[in-house]
Amino acid sequence: MTEVTDTDFEAEVLGSELPVLVEFTADWCPPCRQMGPVLSALAAEEGERFRVVQLDVDTNPLTTNAYRVLSMPTFMLFRKGEPVKSMVGARPKRKLLEELSEVL
Repeated sequence: MTEVTDTDFEAEVLGSELPVLVEFTADWCPPCRQMGPVLSALAAEEGERFRVVQLDVDTNPLTTNAYRVLSMPTFMLFRKGEPVKSMVGARPKRKLLEELSEVL
């Protein structure tokens, strides 16, 4: 799983050939830490269908504000440079995949 920043968000996420699931996260957020192993497993298992990246909201305010992210964790799926799905809160891998299946 890759970390992205305000600096490389456009190239890594908006310019990606594959859809990209972005987790807007923070070090102080327990549900975000809980999602770490889930997202790592997703990245390993689904890497050919979509990429998984994390963006730290505390150190990347430009991207966080641009997408009006207010709660952590927020998951946003981008396809062809556009956000196509947004979800807030921790969830099991099965549920996350289920919710993403309608837009992948």
